[in-house]
Amino acid sequence: MNTIGVLGGGQLARMLALAGAPLGVRFRVLDQNPDACAGQVASLVVADYADEPALAAFADSVDVVTFDFENVPAWAAQAVAARVPVYPNPGALAVAQDRLAEKTLFETLGLATPDFAAVDTRADLAAAVARIGTPSVLKTRRLGYDGKGQWRLRSTTDIDAAWQALGGVPLVLERFVPFEREISVIAVRGRDGDFRTWPLTRNWHRDGILSASLAPDAADAALANEAFMVARRLAEHLDYVGVFALELFVEDGRLLGNEMAPRVHNSGHWTIEGAETSQFENHVRAVLGWPLGSTTLRAPSVMLNFVGALPEATPVLSQPGAHWHDYGKSPRVGRKVGHTTISLPSPMGLVAALESLGERIDRREQVAPVLAALSGS
Repeated sequence: MNTIGVLGGGQLARMLALAGAPLGVRFRVLDQNPDACAGQVASLVVADYADEPALAAFADSVDVVTFDFENVPAWAAQAVAARVPVYPNPGALAVAQDRLAEKTLFETLGLATPDFAAVDTRADLAAAVARIGTPSVLKTRRLGYDGKGQWRLRSTTDIDAAWQALGGVPLVLERFVPFEREISVIAVRGRDGDFRTWPLTRNWHRDGILSASLAPDAADAALANEAFMVARRLAEHLDYVGVFALELFVEDGRLLGNEMAPRVHNSGHWTIEGAETSQFENHVRAVLGWPLGSTTLRAPSVMLNFVGALPEATPVLSQPGAHWHDYGKSPRVGRKVGHTTISLPSPMGLVAALESLGERIDRREQVAPVLAALSGS
């Protein structure tokens, strides 16, 4: 029986373990938190990522290692890779951890990006704002996700406040993009180079955190094919193994690269019910060197994120086509605690179910933009 080790024990590791169980795969997760929710379904090792003996023992107890969030220190993944295969490779992790390196790579691969500039000093920030203009967004180069480590500059009068909030660490300033929509490519590449994508996904965020996803996105075929080709080039350049997400903006009908997530991704949760093979099962298959499963759509799907606290389960469970996912986490402001996916073969049926559920769990504002997209407005 194969054992996969996961650095990080959050909900993504939890869903990987749940996907791997029917395949006869065991999981061990290493996390600094003794309450890590993946520990409810997998063996949990509580240790700091800087604890080299613990990392060594962990590596020696598994057949292959992966990770469930991109802020696992790249040097810790590299130390583990000296003892056991690690997929995706630590080099891909290192690129995704640095927004400047990430944007530079996008440009190298022919993917346009919002104008950006490295910022290390207050003078750098003033010069970057003078060149890029406002509105713009100042971001930490590292350790930022779900809206963390970001400051929006609406005018030059915001420079001092932005610097006081984020200065002192390497930063990057990016032009603010008045996008038409946000989309993501969820893709997987096997050890043998087999590359597959799920249908393009459209996403909506609130307070920097994913709120809802719709698959498939109604992009034209040319735009979708361009997104898939860029994702393939990225995976091949990095010699990537496993699932990743490429997050994109659509502005004036063209694609702009936003971020890459080197792991299974929130915007791919709909694949559990909505695709032939989920992103979680295919990640398990990929890192073990097994054949990849079909990424074909089963039914149009909407995923609603639950952030902070879960709604009542009964209205969701009683809604035809809806599926309930509780991550086993205590409520906390800004914390992802669960999601629901509605998968139905008829787009009109999906609209009706989403309208009904939005009313019953008091999520009208959350479902409104998805309903507008489904209705074509």
